[in-house]
Amino acid sequence: MEVRAIRPSELEAARQLLVSAGWDRKVSTPAEFSELVSRSQIALAAVHESVVVGFLRALTDGLANGYISMVVVHEQYRGQGIGRSLVQAAIGNDRSMTWVLRAGRTPGLPKFYEKLGFSFSQVAMERPGEKNHEA
Repeated sequence: MEVRAIRPSELEAARQLLVSAGWDRKVSTPAEFSELVSRSQIALAAVHESVVVGFLRALTDGLANGYISMVVVHEQYRGQGIGRSLVQAAIGNDRSMTWVLRAGRTPGLPKFYEKLGFSFSQVAMERPGEKNHEA
């Protein structure tokens, strides 16, 4: 399995992976998803035998702060360290940087991120986007 920058030819496979995992925000069309990825500083694919089995998208200044926006692993490949590899490839080894993410309500997800050094924050605030609202 290889974790690397996603290639243009792999965008649709990553989009379909997100759709199949129930992701609906900004992935409804190939064009919309392509633009979303193009505006991200980090967009990684986990590839196994030429098949995209995982995807991560993040935003960062590369110096102080980063935000992991999307992480998905194909259901058949979960529990094999792919999500961990994607997150570690994105955040690197600079322990002085602060990374944030939204762990959602998926059972077990907070424990997954805690194993990677994340903890619940008392300082983050959120202004959620409206469903079906075009910016």
